[in-house]
Amino acid sequence: MSGVIVLRCEERASERRTPITPQGAAQLQQQGVTVLVESSPVRVFADDEYRAAGVAVVPAGSWATASRDAVVVGIKELPDEPEPLRHRHVYFAHAFKGQRDAAHTLRRFVDGGGELFDLEYLVDDDGRRVVAFGYWAGFVGGSLAALQLAGTLRAPLQPMTLDGLTTALEQAAQKLVGATCVVTGAFGRAGRGATDALILADVGVSRWDRDDTAELDSNALVAHDALVHCVHADQPQRPFLTEADRDRPGRRLRVLADVTADVTSDLNLLPVSDRHTSWPEPVRRIWTDPVPLDAIVIDNLPSLLPLQASADFSRALVPLLPSLFTDGPVWSRARRRFELAVEGLG
Repeated sequence: MSGVIVLRCEERASERRTPITPQGAAQLQQQGVTVLVESSPVRVFADDEYRAAGVAVVPAGSWATASRDAVVVGIKELPDEPEPLRHRHVYFAHAFKGQRDAAHTLRRFVDGGGELFDLEYLVDDDGRRVVAFGYWAGFVGGSLAALQLAGTLRAPLQPMTLDGLTTALEQAAQKLVGATCVVTGAFGRAGRGATDALILADVGVSRWDRDDTAELDSNALVAHDALVHCVHADQPQRPFLTEADRDRPGRRLRVLADVTADVTSDLNLLPVSDRHTSWPEPVRRIWTDPVPLDAIVIDNLPSLLPLQASADFSRALVPLLPSLFTDGPVWSRARRRFELAVEGLG
């Protein structure tokens, strides 16, 4: 096995996750894959931890001038330059559902002759995702919903340890007696994480699956204090929360945590919310009356628990990466998904 992977430095200052840990990079090199790690001041693992694992550290931005056959691996969005993209890139591009800037992102690959392997579309033979940050996204989303309900969420958000977040949830429980929350997509990775966090805060959880949302009981939904949304929509369906629900009799709903954060897509199931929130400003008020409704829509929730999220993700991704150089089935399916998106550009 041979090949070169460049672990890209993330552009976003709040993005502390990595898809490849020092241990994972060392494992890849043992299999004959050369790993070059771009220096990063924010990555949860320091540059010296990669060096200690026998991995070369290179300047940030080196991917742009790497050999054309190198594979560039990251988490979130690419920088604006270089405009044409000539490499194979592995990251969460959010460009296959008509999201804002999706067409521009895809055209960058077309113009440069590169390829996009979107991490969200690495699936097995049955179409199930094989790598995901879902559990920790849900856990953090559920945690922030509980803390906001309790009035103890403070901005700006900062990276947390799991022990610290657990303690905050247990303390918030004292202020959440009788509080309830709907978790949609409750039996997926994110839904399980959200449920675990809410239970730590002693919030009563209604776990809704596909059958519950297919025959949506809007009165029952808004009778809860919070909604944690964990459904990734791949096709149009009835929205879960619309402007018509603002004045619905019996509405107690006052916190919405959108773990999917897919608000710029036509498939957004929560059209009352159309923009992301951020670490500096994690909460945005959507409705002011008759009951205030606050939204938390952060698109990199797992980065608030960067150590746990990165370790779990790397354990799933690293064993798959060598087969990228031999066009393994997971990667050939991801390539086809990219090709279909490009064909849709017209």
